[in-house]
Amino acid sequence: MEQDIRQVIFTNAARCRDCYRCVRVCPVKAIKVAGNQARVDDDSCIACGTCVRECPQGAKTYRRDITAALDILASGAVVAVSLAPAFAGIFAEWEYARLPSALRRLGCRYVAETAVGAYLVARATAAAVKAGAARTHVCTACPAVVSYVEKYRPELAASLVPLVSPMAAHARHIKARLGAAVKVIFIGPCAAKKAEAGRSELKGLVDCVLTFEELDQLFRERGIGLDTCEESAFDEEPFGRARLFPVEGGAAATALAGTDALDDQVLFVSGFEEIRECLQLVNGKERPLVVEPLMCPHGCVNGPGIGREGNPFERRAKVIGYAAARRTVPGTEPPELDLRTNFKPRAASAPASEERIRAVLDKAGKALKENQLDCGACGYASCRDQAAAVVRGMASGEMCIPHMRRLAEQRSDRIMETSPNGIVVLGQNLHILNFNPAFGVLFQAGPSLVGQHISRVVDPDLFERVASGQAEVAEAVRDHARRGVRVREIVYALPAEQQYVGLFINISSGAENAERLRQVKDETVLQARELHAHQIEMARNFANFLGEYTAKGELLVNKLLEAVKDKDQGKG
Repeated sequence: MEQDIRQVIFTNAARCRDCYRCVRVCPVKAIKVAGNQARVDDDSCIACGTCVRECPQGAKTYRRDITAALDILASGAVVAVSLAPAFAGIFAEWEYARLPSALRRLGCRYVAETAVGAYLVARATAAAVKAGAARTHVCTACPAVVSYVEKYRPELAASLVPLVSPMAAHARHIKARLGAAVKVIFIGPCAAKKAEAGRSELKGLVDCVLTFEELDQLFRERGIGLDTCEESAFDEEPFGRARLFPVEGGAAATALAGTDALDDQVLFVSGFEEIRECLQLVNGKERPLVVEPLMCPHGCVNGPGIGREGNPFERRAKVIGYAAARRTVPGTEPPELDLRTNFKPRAASAPASEERIRAVLDKAGKALKENQLDCGACGYASCRDQAAAVVRGMASGEMCIPHMRRLAEQRSDRIMETSPNGIVVLGQNLHILNFNPAFGVLFQAGPSLVGQHISRVVDPDLFERVASGQAEVAEAVRDHARRGVRVREIVYALPAEQQYVGLFINISSGAENAERLRQVKDETVLQARELHAHQIEMARNFANFLGEYTAKGELLVNKLLEAVKDKDQGKG
């Protein structure tokens, strides 16, 4: 089956453990839970890769495009690589100058940093900000942010700077320089770039997107070690401070010369919560403001496709150090390119109706506000949000852990109340906490028994054995003379609750049946012996006592039949 190239994030069903962590961390709640599996809804997803980075079981993954890259490399076409500037934070310093050679060994003819395109975007952004100095500008280098605004904050789409990302800008620059037939492979830390490359307005610009993790795998499969590659230069150097784009404030520092962190008209934020709060501040209000958002916390140096261990702050420092050591002052400015694009609302789903939300809340026993715990255990911030997700088919009522616990407790209570066996629950000091009606009937006990020591009703030795750790389960069969019953007693512990449960099964009728059967057997033996003795006597006096024998034999047989009949009735 042909893979849907629109879909970027997938679930490995065999690894999914129904823990709801992906629901909890997904910025837009694009995870659909059904059949104990958490799957990504592509129409709702912004491909940020947060679930990939956060899933403790590794059940979330992004689309792998290594096969597509190998097909491009084998096609005979001229292949160009656009390497995201975050590479400086991912690879070791000694590897920087060997990467171009390693990529050329793969078959790439042109190797350059995406920062070339980032400079072009920064220059165009500066012009846009200058032209609209009185309005708000939200930078669009991060495709996950763009997708979020289009789908979930469509009223802010007009605030997006209408320029392509550095990846797309670099691809246009490469094709303008090398020809439209060249194939472009972008390599970086981002999953959302895979989705961006598939946008209709960018069709044909970027032919394949790989992550750094995929690049490492590709090197391994082709037997290319960076330690065996010679040092070489990239085919083109970026201008200005464009290599800073993958860290917070890097785009602003490149586009707006002299900008610093204390400029109240420039905001650089990373991570969804910061972005959400910042966009609430914007909220359609026109004011002189430039917002530079990066969806991954700490920026692109913490993307889901890094594939290597490391601290994001260390990566940030390495990127800044690399950019500072190689800053290129523009001599001849790169030629102008048309970097314009359009962003428009793309509603992810229709909102759930208030009536249906209330119906879901009512079914879960949360119609009243005070019953809505908003605990977040289901992955949603509030009970109302979870109910709305249920209405949209993205969640199920079973995801509410407190609700399911209440149902389990109710089922447990019903089982205890209706059980024909006596059940008693004791606390740590073997005082009675609760007992069911069958226990009360069996031992003729009333509500006043609660709080009393179990010894008031039965011998506590089985409970004491379990409480002392001598046995995990203790059982015995006892006759309770005062009650006139024979009972099988089974005692076990509930360690987490520090409680002990006693199960009392009335086997009196079974004992009576067993006694009756024993009596029948004894009586039958006696009758058989009597018959045998009679037969001997009869043999001696056959002729004289034939009639008596027949009658007495018939009587004995009838008694046997009646005894057996009584036994069968006792079983019934």
